[in-house]
Amino acid sequence: MDHFTRSPEFDDAIVSVWQQALVDKARNVTLDGETYSVRHTPKRGLAQVDFKFGGTTLRGLEQNPQAASRWAQIARKGVKVMQFLDGGRYLAVVADGKITHYGGSRRGSTSAKK
Repeated sequence: MDHFTRSPEFDDAIVSVWQQALVDKARNVTLDGETYSVRHTPKRGLAQVDFKFGGTTLRGLEQNPQAASRWAQIARKGVKVMQFLDGGRYLAVVADGKITHYGGSRRGSTSAKK
């Protein structure tokens, strides 16, 4: 798994999903010629999109601003924040177009907006 989360292609993909789902408020996200529906969670109406990358289904989930985390605090300030998961494992987060990777040697690393 970590092999593709450390690639520029992964970074480009998650920023694209974040941009389309949260900034553009698109109903569908297009990635590598495939179209994926943007759904909304029943309780909070948070955007979520399941998409394929590197042969694996990943999920982009809008940050719940009511949660008790630093990302929620940022979201409460109006910043668009989306977490990216593989199953229940958090891989990365995009906030205001900037990426923070979780785990491994890149823990806490950030990439500038493309």
